[in-house]
Amino acid sequence: MPSSRKLTVSRAMSEAIAQEMRADPQTFVMGEDVGAFEGVFDSTLGLLEEFGEERVRDTPISETGFIGAGVGAAMSGMRPIVELMFVDFIGVCMNAVYNLAAKNTYFSAGNCKVPMVLMTGTGGGYNDAAQHSQALHATFAHLPGLKVVAPSNAYDAKGLLTTAIRDDNPVVYMFHKGLQGLVWMASPAGAATEVPEESYTIPFGEARTVRSGRDVTIVAISMTVHGALAAAEELATEGIEAEVIDLRTLVPLDRDTVIESVKRTGHLVVADEDYRSYGLTSEVITSVVEAHPDYLKGPPQRVAMPDIPVPYSRPMEDAMLPNAERIASAARHTTGRG
Repeated sequence: MPSSRKLTVSRAMSEAIAQEMRADPQTFVMGEDVGAFEGVFDSTLGLLEEFGEERVRDTPISETGFIGAGVGAAMSGMRPIVELMFVDFIGVCMNAVYNLAAKNTYFSAGNCKVPMVLMTGTGGGYNDAAQHSQALHATFAHLPGLKVVAPSNAYDAKGLLTTAIRDDNPVVYMFHKGLQGLVWMASPAGAATEVPEESYTIPFGEARTVRSGRDVTIVAISMTVHGALAAAEELATEGIEAEVIDLRTLVPLDRDTVIESVKRTGHLVVADEDYRSYGLTSEVITSVVEAHPDYLKGPPQRVAMPDIPVPYSRPMEDAMLPNAERIASAARHTTGRG
């Protein structure tokens, strides 16, 4: 039986990378502060010591340069894992992501693979203002050619990252800063989990039902999974049994699991830390409405960030973030009990 121990998300990520680097000498890591500093969010712990500067490369502050270099390295037969420190910085290197990484396999009629992982920190909750606090899940999910991953716990973080590194297509791996288990930023209790020491993969496109229920389906992404579980506990005291689904991957999107759940519960709430308009919350709801509108017994609800820049002020940011209270309120509304 595989041996396991409890790890934080950051340590699970570092372990996945190390195991894949040991298995394949063409796999390497680069990005700002991934070497001696071991990643601002502890995502590359211990890698420089084991693999050295040739395979763990600190880069200049030039996102366009090193993301572009990652695309070129991938097309040349290597497997780069490139860290974009904050997802908010995507604007600097967007061309390399959506015109090169996402499209070069298509442009080459499949002759050039792009096995690159773009690893990036997302989310707010620690008052770092509008240029360091966004999720932007839908921005990447909207771009054809990219696979998009957003784990909520350490077990999934390791398995999904291993799958991403082995994939021959570009994968955007979006880890929430508040789930990493950092000493300076509290994480929910459920983020650190039992993780096997052995290498393992988790298939893309398979959501996970983390709590069963009969009255309402709550679909969540990354950090909001923990808010959804807390909301479900609160709702249970009121006689409302919520089923909670962790999407895990955004592209490919597991629409079937969501639809089957709504078929049983008749009600749907979708929670995401990305912006409310034009986002994954709308996409998930539309998936149900287009396929089986008759399954819904009440109006589906979205719980997401309002469409304004994230405030620096702690009380203002806290008021914006999706949380258990807002998710529970949405569940009461759709079930007609609030």
